[in-house]
Amino acid sequence: MSATIKSLEAILVDIPTIRPHKLSMTTMGVQTMVIVRVKDSDGVEGLGEATTIGGLAYGPESPESVKLTIDTYFKPQLIGQSADNVNTLRVMLDRSTRGNNLAKSAIETALLDLQGKRLNRPVSDLLGGALHQHIPVLWTLASGDTAKDIEEALGLLETRRHCDFKLKIGSRPVMDDVRHVAAIKEAVGDSASVRVDVNQAWDEATAAKGMAELQAAGIDLVEQPTPMKDYAALVRLSEKFHLPILADEAVADAKDMFSLAAAGFSGAVAMKIAKAGGPMKALDQAKVAQAAGIGLYGGTLLEGTIGTAASLHAWSTLETLHWGTEMFGPLLMKDDIVVKPLNFHNNGVDLPKGPGLGVEIDEDKLDRYRRKA
Repeated sequence: MSATIKSLEAILVDIPTIRPHKLSMTTMGVQTMVIVRVKDSDGVEGLGEATTIGGLAYGPESPESVKLTIDTYFKPQLIGQSADNVNTLRVMLDRSTRGNNLAKSAIETALLDLQGKRLNRPVSDLLGGALHQHIPVLWTLASGDTAKDIEEALGLLETRRHCDFKLKIGSRPVMDDVRHVAAIKEAVGDSASVRVDVNQAWDEATAAKGMAELQAAGIDLVEQPTPMKDYAALVRLSEKFHLPILADEAVADAKDMFSLAAAGFSGAVAMKIAKAGGPMKALDQAKVAQAAGIGLYGGTLLEGTIGTAASLHAWSTLETLHWGTEMFGPLLMKDDIVVKPLNFHNNGVDLPKGPGLGVEIDEDKLDRYRRKA
């Protein structure tokens, strides 16, 4: 007889960041995670996580809404169901609930972790098998202060923790941002790749001016310069410049990827398990991108260790990550809620070992940071 889902809990966890993290639409000082714990009738537990960047300032789901969706809509459907078939449960939730991809990703991750532990296999095996045990990771320089960002970048290069950097821009006049980025690129020189993330802050005309200046400054990639659903602008900009565009908010899943590619977009895509609705759907998106000749990049919503581990298991199954990943979320937080943190070194991070996700909750830390009210 197969094990059934016995309990499901969604916990809000608030952890301060090591410094203010500035985006075009908000500045973060605390990251809120929704930690999901699913237990089966044999007592085996699966862990999942959902986060968002800056709450509702960034997108339609907040940590509070994710918890509400899981508690009110998902939990009643999942309790008593067989825990053995993740696809069956995933399709059930898709049919009963529109959208809510962050919540669905957290549930899918927890179910994969549970299945991996029951089979004594890593989640990467359940997704086809890992091709990589060490995955490149860039660092985001987001203090907004040029001198601080340069000092931070040079220190990270010296310790070989990161050799690629992304700069969050878009909240200031375009030429102020360009001067900020160009100064950092000049400081690190050819020893580092420098990319920018505009987080949809520019209209097409501003983007054309900004990209021309950034291209001249030696920047390697510009992420989501224009609003998310303005596909035509992304296509025109990708045709105009040899500086590649990374589509992020424009592309949530495989259908979005197909639509953008069919419209003529060339460049790269930032895959995120949360916006796709789970690791399996993120890999569906990767297949469409690969078929269209669009480069792959492992994106983050600044997840903690649980969500980051889930993403790493998915990205490890991809033959080529053309632009690497940004799975640095745990490094941005002042503390962790797992027993053994991920091993960041040599400009990347190791894929966690062991069954499931390969991570274990530190109960004392979880109790310290969980939201009590």
